[in-house]
Amino acid sequence: MDKNRENISVRQAAQDLATFAIDRTDLKQLLGAIPENSSLNMTTIEYELQILKILSAGWAISFYMAVTDKNKAPLTQIFWEFIREISQNISTLTETTTGKNLDYFEIVKQRLNTYLEIMKEKPDASQNPANIMGPAFADICNHNNDAIAILTGTKMFTLTLGAVKEYLNNVNIETIKLN
Repeated sequence: MDKNRENISVRQAAQDLATFAIDRTDLKQLLGAIPENSSLNMTTIEYELQILKILSAGWAISFYMAVTDKNKAPLTQIFWEFIREISQNISTLTETTTGKNLDYFEIVKQRLNTYLEIMKEKPDASQNPANIMGPAFADICNHNNDAIAILTGTKMFTLTLGAVKEYLNNVNIETIKLN
């Protein structure tokens, strides 16, 4: 154990990662980098970028925690419980403001399945998921082969993975003790 790393509980790590997954700071920066004369539907790009960030944070936990790490399964489970709770709040707010019933968590799950299907279709490229995520993001946004959409999706994916990796490298997650 590295004495310079902060000791935190699995629950705190999951909460930190879920909070990061919904934070819009980097999303706004990526949107700000898109040229004003772009033909992209910015509402769709913004909406899908947020979903991609949530999914990317979840994937990063899987990528960067060892299979043998006893905290991996509980951290993953608690992370998704926080995302479900946040999604419920988004759904309630949307219903209150628009009158339309929306299940945001179901939308996140559907998007996860869409990305997984795309990865299955390209098994050779799945060795480096960043090569798949940008084009998949552009397709989901109905901007197939648009270089700006591809780059934006790729950046969100890689920046999120990098941030989660850095976080995990800088904390010491206390192992849950099972009686």
